[in-house]
Amino acid sequence: MNGDDPDYRTLTYEVDGRVARLTFNRPEQGNSITPDTPLELAHAVERADLDPRVHVIVLSGRGKGFCGGYDLAASAEHLMDGQMTGSTPRAGTVLDPVVQMTNHDPRRTWDPMVDYAMMSRFTKGFASLLHADKPTVAKIHGFCVAGGTDIALHCDQIVIAADAKIGYPPTRVWGVPSAGLWAHRLGDQRAKRLLLTGDCLSGREAAEWGLAIEAPEPEELDERTEVLVQRIAAMPLNQLMMVKLTLNSALLAQGVQNSQMISTVFDGISRHTREGYAFQQRAAEAGFRQAVRERDAAPYDDFGPSTNKG
Repeated sequence: MNGDDPDYRTLTYEVDGRVARLTFNRPEQGNSITPDTPLELAHAVERADLDPRVHVIVLSGRGKGFCGGYDLAASAEHLMDGQMTGSTPRAGTVLDPVVQMTNHDPRRTWDPMVDYAMMSRFTKGFASLLHADKPTVAKIHGFCVAGGTDIALHCDQIVIAADAKIGYPPTRVWGVPSAGLWAHRLGDQRAKRLLLTGDCLSGREAAEWGLAIEAPEPEELDERTEVLVQRIAAMPLNQLMMVKLTLNSALLAQGVQNSQMISTVFDGISRHTREGYAFQQRAAEAGFRQAVRERDAAPYDDFGPSTNKG
């Protein structure tokens, strides 16, 4: 990077030939999402969009996995005392953790639009991957769960390691996928099969279901992703833009934006139910990992970074 390049807190950015490579860079935290993530992701996507050298954008993650979702260890354990991660909050706005904490207090009246105004900004940032002029490719290893899928499903192509774990377990309690893309990507029945149970897929299953375009063995993930990326990069940029706009028009005609609005509202509601408050209270008492371990116990028995379904 040169002196004019921004110093991102959640990801790195580099250009290699015709490829812009965006890499989540919080490996010790499982690349979990903070308030900085959607802003930096959208900024990096716009940089790549405006760079005449770039034909394709690749998104991946450092460490053990692609993205483990939102930094809920902070919000679930400390929301009531106002502790959140990310950049300095904007005091008094919906991005101020104190405003969200106060609105979340079960002893007070909850305003769902305060929650929506905050949460929708995450989705808008992630949606930059879908609305970018240039093709976007997600390279997934290890795990891509919960909010991580809100990011990955906005990409035009997903290449996932055969042994990776992908899904949205928080539909069991305290969450609805705000991206609203599961039915659009998988169809009605398969989306419901996952979200009515919170079950995850292995990378191999994701490819079989049509959620990913390919699921190579983990040792072949880099190579197979690079083959796809370089084939895309060889296309004229104007052709890539025209093809993406044409195909996106069909996807958007299905009502993606409406799905995202409804999903984001219900995501907020799910955190303000009796069960949602109980989950947060348990996380505050026993720690977020223990609360998730209990959530994912029998009959699911799939807690942890790998998919394990009977």
